[in-house]
Amino acid sequence: MVEDEGKKEEVLTQGKDKEEGEEKSEEMKPWEQHSAVISIPRYDYNATSSLLANSHSGFLITCPIKREKSATKEAIGILEKYIDSDHDAKRRKTCVEDADKECDGARERAANEHVNSESSTSMEKSDILSLVKLTRSGLVLFKFPFDKSPPIADIVSQVFQSLESGILKSPLWCNRILPIQGTCCLDEKELKKIVTKLVGKFMNSRQKETGNTVKFAVGYNRRGIEETEMKNLRKSSSDSDAFALLDRNKCFSVVAAAVKEVVPDSMVDLKNPELSVLVEVLPLSGVPDKTAIVGVSVLPRALVSTKPRLCIKALVSDTKEMNKKKK
Repeated sequence: MVEDEGKKEEVLTQGKDKEEGEEKSEEMKPWEQHSAVISIPRYDYNATSSLLANSHSGFLITCPIKREKSATKEAIGILEKYIDSDHDAKRRKTCVEDADKECDGARERAANEHVNSESSTSMEKSDILSLVKLTRSGLVLFKFPFDKSPPIADIVSQVFQSLESGILKSPLWCNRILPIQGTCCLDEKELKKIVTKLVGKFMNSRQKETGNTVKFAVGYNRRGIEETEMKNLRKSSSDSDAFALLDRNKCFSVVAAAVKEVVPDSMVDLKNPELSVLVEVLPLSGVPDKTAIVGVSVLPRALVSTKPRLCIKALVSDTKEMNKKKK
């Protein structure tokens, strides 16, 4: 009899613990609920110094404020699939082109790597990406090592295709994924150099599609530096030209000149551009005074939206409706 009462008390205790656990789960923030499944990566605290020294590619993700950790986890789950598939496709192409004994060895190594990758965790698959600490909410920044330059615009394009076909479920927290093809200090010489390089690559890969005349547009986002901060930077700087490119019109003129240097027969078209140059001031943590870093992308029309302003397309078309559902 005593034993039966003990079992009954144990069952009641377990039931109570379960109810408390469920209540706690409901109170937990989204990123806390899945932290036991996938750990959020730590910030790469060497990222800022690396970005100051070298040009990097990566992804800038926009998300609701205070949902950065949820967006980080979600972005890793999305990007890892397409980064891996792109890498595998390149490896297979190289193997086909090299019809010799080394190719046989490459096939065997590729097969072994594929088996190993299947057993690895999500973080191990995407550990090539570093999480960069930012000073603004609603943003998540990943960067590749400076010696890695995957076709990130193609990766984002694959994400859109998968969303349209229904292969990929609509994200809850990631609103937009901007592929950053290169970074540089906010300096006229450096900005012109990187834009010229990226436009040249764009034209080489799409020569037949675009022909000789190109319609282009320029988008500039200073989300990391408010108007008041820009005024303070100009006042505190001993060099009056140090932050001249924070002025929107000045930045537009520098970028447009770089485009025309590569494609002399080109014209601005804000409604239906064949290529769009997007410049983003990155709100990096730990950047020295009087210094700003920008991310630059040269994208085809399929990836951009021109209304109400020029920017990367949203992952979910009706973002307002999605935000209502989240609330």
